[in-house]
Amino acid sequence: MKKWAYRFGGGTAEGSVADVALLGGKGANLAEMASLGLPVPPGLTIPADACSWYFENGRCLPEDLKTQVLEGITAMEAETGRSFGGSAKPLLLSIRSGARASMPGMMDTVLNLGLNDETVQALGHDASDARFAWDSYRRFIQMYGDVVMGIDHEVFEEILEDEKARHGHDYDTDLSAVQWQHVVALYKKMIEEEFGETFPQDPHVQLWGAIAAVFASWMNPRAATYRMLHRIPEAWGTAVNVQAMVFGNHGSSSATGVAFTRNPSTGEKALYGEFLVNAQGEDVVAGIRTPQSLTEEGRQASGSEKPSMEKLMPETFREFVAICERLETHYCDMQDVEFTVERGKLWMLQTRSGKRTTRAAMKIAVDMVAEGLIGEEEAVARIEPSSLDQLLHPTIDPRVERTVIGSGLPASPGAAVGEIVFTAEEAVAAEAGGRKVILVRVETSPEDIHGMHAAEAILTTRGGMTSHAAVVARGMGIPCVVGAGTMRVDLRNEQLICPGGIVLKKGDIITVDGSSGHVLKGAIAMVQPELSGDFARLMDWADKARRMRVRTNADTPQDARAGRSFGAEGIGLCRTEHMFFEGDRIHVMREMILAEDEAGRRAALVKLLPMQRSDFVELFSIMHGLPVAIRLLDPPLHEFLPKSDEEIDEVARGMDMEPGLLRRRVEALHEFNPMLGHRGCRLAISYPEIAEMQARAIFEAAVEAGRETGEPVTLEILVPLVALRAELDYVKACIDGVAAEVVRETGVEIAYLAGTMIELPRAALRAHVIAETAEFFSFGTNDLTQTTFGISRDDAASFIPTYQRKGIIDQDPFVSLDFDGVGELIRLASDRGRQTRPDLKLGICGEHGGDPASITFCEDAGLDYVSCSPFRVPIARLAAAQAAIAGRRVK
Repeated sequence: MKKWAYRFGGGTAEGSVADVALLGGKGANLAEMASLGLPVPPGLTIPADACSWYFENGRCLPEDLKTQVLEGITAMEAETGRSFGGSAKPLLLSIRSGARASMPGMMDTVLNLGLNDETVQALGHDASDARFAWDSYRRFIQMYGDVVMGIDHEVFEEILEDEKARHGHDYDTDLSAVQWQHVVALYKKMIEEEFGETFPQDPHVQLWGAIAAVFASWMNPRAATYRMLHRIPEAWGTAVNVQAMVFGNHGSSSATGVAFTRNPSTGEKALYGEFLVNAQGEDVVAGIRTPQSLTEEGRQASGSEKPSMEKLMPETFREFVAICERLETHYCDMQDVEFTVERGKLWMLQTRSGKRTTRAAMKIAVDMVAEGLIGEEEAVARIEPSSLDQLLHPTIDPRVERTVIGSGLPASPGAAVGEIVFTAEEAVAAEAGGRKVILVRVETSPEDIHGMHAAEAILTTRGGMTSHAAVVARGMGIPCVVGAGTMRVDLRNEQLICPGGIVLKKGDIITVDGSSGHVLKGAIAMVQPELSGDFARLMDWADKARRMRVRTNADTPQDARAGRSFGAEGIGLCRTEHMFFEGDRIHVMREMILAEDEAGRRAALVKLLPMQRSDFVELFSIMHGLPVAIRLLDPPLHEFLPKSDEEIDEVARGMDMEPGLLRRRVEALHEFNPMLGHRGCRLAISYPEIAEMQARAIFEAAVEAGRETGEPVTLEILVPLVALRAELDYVKACIDGVAAEVVRETGVEIAYLAGTMIELPRAALRAHVIAETAEFFSFGTNDLTQTTFGISRDDAASFIPTYQRKGIIDQDPFVSLDFDGVGELIRLASDRGRQTRPDLKLGICGEHGGDPASITFCEDAGLDYVSCSPFRVPIARLAAAQAAIAGRRVK
């Protein structure tokens, strides 16, 4: 019989941290903590494959699952001395999701399950606290009504706020047992009137409804969005954890909290977190009450007058610190833990590797190497390559004046400037329109995930360092300030009201500094961070570990300098056409294109030659002996010409040309499908004088740069869009002829490689033949993806997201390489090319060169280098190292 329930508790467990794919992160770590003998409430985990079964079978649960879950609950009853649905000492349950990858707040949870009109009385009698029992019951009805019955939680909140206002109370803890009982009655009445059903009293009906609802939440919109953003496969599903409840809302000797074993923002080795007395877990992250610091040091730093856990519960705090130290040593990583104190008894509810900023991740990894917990390669493997973007974003220039209009907790470092928006939908719309915005909310919820991703930064007026906004922003790597309590959001009038009478409206510009917690009026100047210290040390380890080289795509000297500063080992792609758009060059380029004959074209090319040569000299000097791959002119000529009537008239006047003649010439060059038309090597064959000018500029620049730097130029010339070997033969003959002329004229031998871009399926299939002429291949994965799929990259955005939402594709193939199709062509071309030329150099230069998943593929395929945009060079260096480390571990 299929095993549907894995038990844990009482010092034993049917699973471990190694079973994360089966039990999910929460279930696997609960099992691990139970096996370590830590105080974990007993429970069971329904494995993630049950989630797939649920969706594949009409959203039904298998009968044998129900049998095994009930057997597990019987074991919980025996361990706790309580009875599920019992009239004396009732056993209450928590039903929580637990996916393989952490997805904070994206799926649903139900707490206090098992309460009804009878068991609430028994709970109050058993606890000698009727207020606690009725508070727990109203929490359960509110959560179950939202998660299982689909009633908007705000409907419950309105009832609760009205009741608090009626009695003049500010906090939930102010209500009495009788008042909570009245709230419960109002909740039940509303459900019956609005939902048409009575609230279920049978604990077993509640149980199966909650389990099914948690499975169903795997497919809710916010979870689907989170999976897409973080590349979590839908097929993984989520496990469900059924666990005995423990209560942090059981009076002044009870509490609940969240902690990190090191500071998740800075990486400092110090316990970091918050707790609430007389509260349940959802109260900590909801931001409804101001949390208290765990440590005295943290309390003093925050300026809080409320006592720390260290001061308030010293014995429990010492036990908690010892457990945190043990967990960090056991897992060899910073842990994010959740705990509850029930009447002085400490219970551990969860541990997992804590989300952290990239800067903190680097410090933690480097420090743990120094502490002997992990090795250098493990430190390299721990850093998410894409997260390095966090370190490449600007911070506020300390020299500029600033007007602080509010402050809160510095939840996620970095700074950003943008217009104020107050809803997630506005943020998404603004991003689509090319505007940068700051999402300002009272507090965020999982429903805001799409707007948080679209925003430059997040500002909330409620919440602590472990609130939803703080945790999600740190994971996304965007600046965030939370708990800015001196500021007030007026949603009705779309205003942000600040101290000192300052009122800002939607669309006003502010700057958010997630490092200091300050909110600043207007746009403040930024500076780039220095990539030294822990970053430099970790990148040194990465460079030692990797096999592939990392180059940069650079079309200008500025690009080249940026690439070098980030550790690029050469230029993998210089798109020469980009040089023609600068300044007056576009006029000369148009003169060449519009010329009536070859003589006219050559006359214009003579003017372009020194411009191109000077650019190449600077690029070669910057790279100083490192390889530089220069691509000959690629795009169709019409791209350089004016398009609108106004532009045509303006250009005609500038060229002293009749507008009608220019318009006819533009129309003659028009192509129905230019990306598959007269471009690439086809231009060089039709107009060899263009290729000859570019080759001369390249070779003359190589001679000049070599003399200036004293280093020979490592030169590679790329012929684009080759489909036939004969095309490459023709263009290479032009290149070789010009090289011979420059050698005769200068007396300097020029070493160079002539290769081709593999960006057409035919070129990949005929790579063994093309390699007879080509001395290296550079895979242009942008065009190879377009031509393999038959999809225009410029138009794909209109339907690719729909494909992703409907599960037709997992990833946008223009962002992350399509391994099965495009990747197969790359493998085939690499193998066939090297059959002909064993020393054939192979690299990629498309946008995929900076994508970690694509880089892993390149390592596996045996490519020599990847090339990417300058600011993605550190990402590529780290990803290449991780790919090499993973490959060695497999072997």
